[in-house]
Amino acid sequence: MALLHNRVSNEELKKRLMEETFSRTTISFYCYFPIENPQEFRDYLYKHLHVLQVFGRIYVAKEGINAQISVPTDNFDAFKEFLYSSKPLDGLRLNIAVDDDGKSFWVLKIKVREKIVADGIDDPAFSMERKGRYVNAQQMNELLMDPGTIVIDMRNHYEYEVGHFENALEIPSDTFREQLPMAVDMMKGNEEKNIIMYCTGGIRCEKASAFMLHKGFRNVFHLEGGIINYARQAKSEELPSKFIGKNFVFDDRLGERITEHVIATCHQCGKPCDDHTNCKNDGCHLLFIQCKECAAEMDGCCSTACKDTIHMPVERQKEIRRGVENGQNIFNKSQARLRPRISPPVK
Repeated sequence: MALLHNRVSNEELKKRLMEETFSRTTISFYCYFPIENPQEFRDYLYKHLHVLQVFGRIYVAKEGINAQISVPTDNFDAFKEFLYSSKPLDGLRLNIAVDDDGKSFWVLKIKVREKIVADGIDDPAFSMERKGRYVNAQQMNELLMDPGTIVIDMRNHYEYEVGHFENALEIPSDTFREQLPMAVDMMKGNEEKNIIMYCTGGIRCEKASAFMLHKGFRNVFHLEGGIINYARQAKSEELPSKFIGKNFVFDDRLGERITEHVIATCHQCGKPCDDHTNCKNDGCHLLFIQCKECAAEMDGCCSTACKDTIHMPVERQKEIRRGVENGQNIFNKSQARLRPRISPPVK
């Protein structure tokens, strides 16, 4: 039986990635379609993608597939041939990364989930069969020229903070399951207006558009392929980009530049900056925005406490990480809880 899980350490895998002499292409894709046996489909994918040296993160559920991966460029055609050999995925749009060095992933992880997007929807009458109308980059720009159009960003705060469409509404939450009912409440009274929903690659806004229609809204659109596809279309068709700033992505890059606008600020000194990083303290790993100067001053840490910690003996760091008081701070991304934890560099 073929090995269907990775058994090599992350450190070794990262080393191997950096030593690769060939180029990789970073791709994201998703598809809502019924999968009768997700575990069997997961194993089938792993067996074939492992041979093609595909790295990345793939979620499989009864409702479909969601993937962010990198493929050796020379294997790209073989990858497409394999993917399209599955009838529901034949001809599926593949979002190719805009700003890509090919070092986005170093291991292949395919996991079975309850849903490919955690939505909190428990209404049995809800269905993905009825969803909003797709719009491409040109149609998006045209709709945005109408002052009556409402644009809703279905991403988290830390994504919106570094880049978004002009005049887009932020849903003030950091979980998609909370954003869905919040979007409905915020849009009450606008049931007949044009509402465009967008996200990074299309998977969240597609489900959100179906949910809005389910809740009685009439004219709901969603951006086909999300920001990633919009940016590529706008560039190839020489359209003005109505998305400004950087597009946050969920891999080692943490962002891809769409326009030169820098609309966010360093969480430590307040100067213009849109570079996300994770706190270097292994007991924290808080996601935050940090400029180069503060990164040097704080050794890549989010606070003086974390800076002090990383200079302690390794065994002492492990003891601190085992402390129960640290559990609430690990990977804490929300706006409300992030800011108070950030302390300015000591001058």
